[in-house]
This record gives sequence, C-alpha cells and structure tokens, in this order.
Amino acid sequence: MSGGGREARGRGEQSGGGREARGRGQQSAGPIRIANCSGFYGDRLAAAREMVEGGPIDVLTGDWLAELTMLVLAKNLLRDNGAGYARTFVTQMEQVMGPCLDRGIKVVSNAGGLTPDRCAEAVAAVAAKLGLHPVIAYVEGDNLVSRLAELRAAGAGLANLDTGEPLGDRPVLTANAYLGGWGIAEALARGADIVITGRVTDAALAVGPAAWRHGWQRHDWDALAGAVVAGHVIECGAQATGGNFAFFTEVPGLDHPGFPIAEVAADGSSVITKHPGHGGMVSVDTVTAQLLYEIGGPAYLNPDVTARFDSIALAADGQDRVRISGVRGDSPPATAKVALNYQGGWRSTLTLYLTGLDIEEKAALVERALWAGIPGGRDAFDAAEVSLLRTDKPDPATNAEAMAQLRITVKHSDERAVGRAFSARVTELALASYPGMFGDGLVSGARAYGVYWPTTVPAECVTQEVVIGAERTVVPPTLPPQPAVVAEVPAAATAAGLAWPASVRAPLGRVVGARSGDKGGNANLGVWARTDAGYAWLAGFLTVAKLRELLPETAPLPVERHELPNMRALNFVIAGLLGEGVAASARLDPQAKSLGEWLRARVVDVPRELLGS
Repeated sequence: MSGGGREARGRGEQSGGGREARGRGQQSAGPIRIANCSGFYGDRLAAAREMVEGGPIDVLTGDWLAELTMLVLAKNLLRDNGAGYARTFVTQMEQVMGPCLDRGIKVVSNAGGLTPDRCAEAVAAVAAKLGLHPVIAYVEGDNLVSRLAELRAAGAGLANLDTGEPLGDRPVLTANAYLGGWGIAEALARGADIVITGRVTDAALAVGPAAWRHGWQRHDWDALAGAVVAGHVIECGAQATGGNFAFFTEVPGLDHPGFPIAEVAADGSSVITKHPGHGGMVSVDTVTAQLLYEIGGPAYLNPDVTARFDSIALAADGQDRVRISGVRGDSPPATAKVALNYQGGWRSTLTLYLTGLDIEEKAALVERALWAGIPGGRDAFDAAEVSLLRTDKPDPATNAEAMAQLRITVKHSDERAVGRAFSARVTELALASYPGMFGDGLVSGARAYGVYWPTTVPAECVTQEVVIGAERTVVPPTLPPQPAVVAEVPAAATAAGLAWPASVRAPLGRVVGARSGDKGGNANLGVWARTDAGYAWLAGFLTVAKLRELLPETAPLPVERHELPNMRALNFVIAGLLGEGVAASARLDPQAKSLGEWLRARVVDVPRELLGS
C-alpha cells in the first residue's frame, strides 16, 4: 500500500525519516500543529479543505467513530462486504491529498472503522486517479470479533463494565478494543503520509503524531497525558471553537465555526487555537466545556497513559489561544476497554399528539385501549416504554402550544410482534378514542436495533499491527509498571463557611455553563463556573442530592460527582439513564446532549453578587 514511497509529490525530506526514524520522530524543538477536520461520521465535508487551506498545519486528523457508528458500519458491512469504513473520508482525501503532500502535512484518521484495509485501498485508488504516490499505512488489531472464543478461554469474561452482567450467548456484531497512539507513531516513523486506523481512542489521533514528532518514550507519562488532553479537546471538531457552547450568544461567526488546532509542545503542554478568519472562538470557557465532555472521574484512562484531569491548568494565551499546562500522567490501566455491539431485536416507536384539555385522562385512555387490544397486553413485549411529554401550554395562543406528546416504544426479539400487528392496533383507535387524535410513526414499521456492551480484556491481549504495502510491524501494548508518583492536586473549594448575601431566583445557567453527553448507557454532565467565587458557591450548592432534586429523572439512579477545581468544574456520571445505549434507548434525547441545558434552565436561589448587574 506504499503507492510509490519517496517520490511522493512535494514531500522531499518531510517523510518523517523513513525506516531509520523508528521511535525517534523528528526531534523537533517546536510544537507540532495538529488540526481536526471531523468530530463524527457526517461532519462538515468541506472542513478538511478549510483546515489545509486556512493556514499552516503539520497533521490533519479527524474522528469518524463512535459506539453508534460502529453499529452503523456493521450494518453497512452486512449489506455490502467491504464498506465498513467512513466513505466521506475518502471524498475528503480526493479534495486535499495533493496539497497535503505538497506541504508535508501528514493525515491521521480513524475512518477505517471495521475495515481499515479496505479504506486504505479506497484512498490508494484516489491517489492513483490523481497521479499521486503517498505512503499509505493502516493499523489493525482492534477488531476482536474472531477472537472472542479465544479471549473467553484465556479468562476474559467480557462482563458488562457498568452492570457486571456476563455477555453470555448474545449475538455479537462488533467487538473493538480501543487502541492507543503507538501504532500511529510507528506508521509515521516508517514514512507514512496517510495513516488509517480502526477503533483507536479519540485522543490517540493526537498522541501518536506528537509522540512521533517529539521522540517520546512510553514512560513519558506527563508528556503523553498532555497530548491526551489536547486530543480530547480537539476530537469533537467545532465543539472546541464554540459549537454546542452554553454561552453560544457570545460566539462570533457561529453560523460557520472553524475547526480547532492543538499546538503540542515537546513537554506535552499545548495551545488550542484555530485559523485566523475562521468563525467561532477559542476561549478558556470553550476549552473547559469540551474537557468536561464525555468523561468520568479525574483519572482519564487511555491505553498509553492515565491523564489526571484534576491537574489541568488553563490560561488565555492571546486572541483565540488557550494554553494547557501542568497535566500530570500515570501509567495506563492493566485492561483494555472493548466496545461490543450485539443485535438487540426489533423496536417500533410512535408518537400520539394530545391536544387541549384533559391531557392526562386522554393518555390514560389510549394506554388502556391499546394494551387491552393486544393479546398479553403490555407484557407481550420484551420491553414497553410510554412517556407523556407535556409540551402543551395553558391558554395556548397557537395550535402547537396546545399539544402534548405521548411516545410509545415497544421492543421484541420477533419483528412481527412490533411490526404491523402493533401499529394496526394503534390505527384502529383513530376514530374510537380521545378527541383530536393524530400521530407520527404509525406506518414506519419495525426497525432492528443494537445494544452497546462495554467491557474489558487484559491489555496484553491487544496488539497493534502497522501495515505498509507487504510490510507488517507488530506494536505491543503498553503494560502498566509500578504507578508513577503523581503530585497531589488541590482540594476543591466549597461554600462551607462562606457568607453569601441575599439570593435571587434565577436560572442556574445564568451563572454556570454545562455540557453533557453519553457514555454508553450512562450520561455525563459537566458543569463549570466562570469565576472563583462562582465555583466556591457551585461546589457547595450542586450536590448529588441537589442534582437529583433539579433533574428528577436521575433520582432513582446511581450518580457519581467528581470535583475538578482547576477548571472550576464538577462532573456527574448518571448510571443507566440511557438504558442499553443510544441505539436501544427510548429517550427523546438518547445521547443526553440536552441534559446540561435542562439543568441550566432550572430556577434556583443564586447569590445576587454572582449575577452581576
């Protein structure tokens, strides 16, 4: 897959040193500029070209994979053998491959999905079409589907990471370990211009290039941890430059925000920025928001290092520049995280609209009639969830303001049970139930759904393999030695003993920001204050009990609270809020993207001084 090697257009000596550079990188004294051009499969197609043409960069990266994406790619693969990768990446390579080779820009992407070899072939075909000769590498080793029996025999129980439940004989569709960055570093050291991986950690897309450029060793925990943090900030594209930002009205050019760049120095510190003239902004707040996205406790586990998020220091470093420093690292865990998806069965979801008066009585009538008309009633299904969404308003000024929604979801292992037999019973009620009845989804039919299953295997069971043409190089995992000594981090400030003057009723979001998302079946909710005084109040006010009071849907669930005083932030992990993960969840917002904004909308007693004028 080398495609011609050293004669690649415009590269000259920018190849990374070829075969002799293994493990040494380029020993550059300056930072490596790592640009992101994708936060998910379906992100802005023009972003790759914008980042290449917008200013100087050294590496173009992009994240195409999520737990749900792996399931989507598996379904694509079943329909079209070989299509288990992100096709949009190939399109982007056609747009920017020439300029990247001319300017010595390396490309590192996890768009290989389930078939990185096929993705590499597709990119090579584009290169041939353009008359270019890049060195293309791909990284394998994450796909464990064919090894499940072997892993079980070796003692890997594959129990659910959240519930402890054994996997049993569930029909697994995908099983991918999260690889680290050393395979990417190896590929770059061997002269690759384009590196395509399968399932690596999002941060690995920055760790690999930084380790290659700066010649880091595997025990350089602090430097590696700094790169993990930088990679985490830029992995979701425009979320670091003002996208999905709590205080979005402050962001200029948000109609078309630019994508982020991490300038990673040899010591692992970094500056997050963007190209001048591109929309959006980079501030301490936008970086804080992204750092809180989809994390758990302060110890952020990666296959290469454990990054201590409670050691992060942020500081403004000029216009649209935020410096990240002080990040401490520790050895990686002894286990590798694995994301499995299995075929969960079939589901059908429909929405009935209830208008005007007596909303709850209308909903109760529908339920009684629906279950009475189905043999076995509600218990005839593997699962049935009914949610009454009170979107109606009193004295409604418009027809829409008079409407509430009744969402009904049923699941079953037999497609027929949730297909026509179910929707027909609902349709039969159309002229025989509550006044004003109408709905959505009555003829959409049953749909297959998958279930996300997080688990672990011993780290020594996961080995990466770098492929360039006919040459294969094995890259072993990093196994944890004795834990490194990590400096103590300051304890969180609290409101205990502080005398706050008069409070006023106000939405919590007037004084704090929030960002939320999914972690499999769990939800992550990060909340931060913008001043030291604000954090002192927030840390004392927003306890687990208060969170459960403000967000009643979390009340029956296990909730963890983690303090991150360096970022003036709290992070909550709500276990089980999303059920079996995004693909199976019946919630209106199955990825918990809106959870933070719901919290910010709650009206609480806020110290007047925090509200300013």
